[in-house]
Amino acid sequence: MSFLDSLKKAFGLKNDRAVYLQGFQKSKSVFGDQLKDMEKDFDGINDEFLEQLTIVLLESDIGIDIADMICERLKKMSEDYPKVSFDWAMGFLLQIMKELYEEIPDDPEVYNEDGPTVILLEGVNGSGKTTTAAKLARMYKERGKSVAFVAVDTFRAGAIEQLAQWGERLDVPCIKGRENGDPSAAIVDGCRYAKEHDIDILICDTAGRLQNKQTLMQELSKMNRVANKEIPGAPHNTWLILDATTGQNGLAQAEVFNNSTKLTGIILTKMDGTAKGGIVLAIKHKLKLPVRYIGLGEQPEDLRPFDLDSYLYSISEGLDHA
Repeated sequence: MSFLDSLKKAFGLKNDRAVYLQGFQKSKSVFGDQLKDMEKDFDGINDEFLEQLTIVLLESDIGIDIADMICERLKKMSEDYPKVSFDWAMGFLLQIMKELYEEIPDDPEVYNEDGPTVILLEGVNGSGKTTTAAKLARMYKERGKSVAFVAVDTFRAGAIEQLAQWGERLDVPCIKGRENGDPSAAIVDGCRYAKEHDIDILICDTAGRLQNKQTLMQELSKMNRVANKEIPGAPHNTWLILDATTGQNGLAQAEVFNNSTKLTGIILTKMDGTAKGGIVLAIKHKLKLPVRYIGLGEQPEDLRPFDLDSYLYSISEGLDHA
């Protein structure tokens, strides 16, 4: 069985196939469809083919370093075969992409067995933190967990009320920070509430930080310290919310956030609104961080746990019919 066949078989067993296919339509148009167009002129994995492939990879925002790495590995892999068909070349390509992502194993999400699990959501304004907080709360409630919010964004007008409104819709208590108050004080209040009320998951929606504002970054470090003082090990998961439409620019944001607070994962929002699907591999390769969840639409159920096979198949759908 070729890699394309095995990938298609694995994808066929997923129960969220339609969400993935719809969410990655734009990425497929840049990646999968352009690869498919290369079939008519395919004459083996030669320099001309690799040059065209590099362009496709760069247009999908995978980054020059990873594009070169993929092409080098593809060229080396093909040397073991006297002649490679287009189908097999595409299978080799996706296999290499899968291996690149898996070279650094993903650490599992952390759950606190001795009390509330604290999740800190970070990111710049407009990345979709508050909406993602609501979608995460819905997901955890469906799993039978009790959830509470902490409105840590005490600076942006209306931010506290926005999260509180989501709390009312979802029947999730929201611990509010004081407007223009100390964000870390809100974290303390939230942790104490979670302990007193046996909350399983405490989701902390922080203020939108600009990566060039050092004082704001120092506040994030302080939040980590006070959370750990209230609940040992907290925050158990620190996830950066990245707008997928920003592409490579989001990597610069992520690097600064990761230097300020130890990130444990990325949530990519607005994936359905971009053709830059290659950013998933770029994040894993450069930041050594797993993509935990991806936003594939506006509905609450469109926030999906990231699945590598589903991702690879969705951005290349149609190549299995080459």
